[in-house]
Amino acid sequence: MYFTHLHWNTHTFPVAATADGLCYVGAWDEPEELFDDWSHKHFPRAERLASDTTLAPYTEQLLAYLNQQSTTLTFPLAPVGTPFQLEVWHALRAVPYGQTATYSDIAERLFRPNATRAIGTAIEKNRLLLAIPCHRIIGKKGDLLGYHGGLNMKRTLLALEQRL
Repeated sequence: MYFTHLHWNTHTFPVAATADGLCYVGAWDEPEELFDDWSHKHFPRAERLASDTTLAPYTEQLLAYLNQQSTTLTFPLAPVGTPFQLEVWHALRAVPYGQTATYSDIAERLFRPNATRAIGTAIEKNRLLLAIPCHRIIGKKGDLLGYHGGLNMKRTLLALEQRL
């Protein structure tokens, strides 16, 4: 597993990938221990190698997104989750740049209208922030609800997408 830190404005994001694709984009300025704990849990035998060069194809696209030079991310993803989480995360990727959806919208897309809480829990477990755009999911009254990166990061990302 390769990892690096993406620097944007005054923030730092942990980023990691395996040979299969990007597997982790953490919240800005999150404690290093969160990535360490996650990687040891999901890849206990993997050697962790720092490599800006190996991760450059990912970090360059992420920076282009954050700097409003691109609205799409085309690199391969290697999310780690349960089948249900993967299904939810796939649905999140269908929410277009600059738009939002509600937890209920995602439940309806998945033909699981009574699963909004389970969907919220799956969204909470997403560790591919930006690449799997859970920041685009809001409450049914338009309110901003929980986000792994915090509501300030969520607000910033939504505002960034509205300005392009």
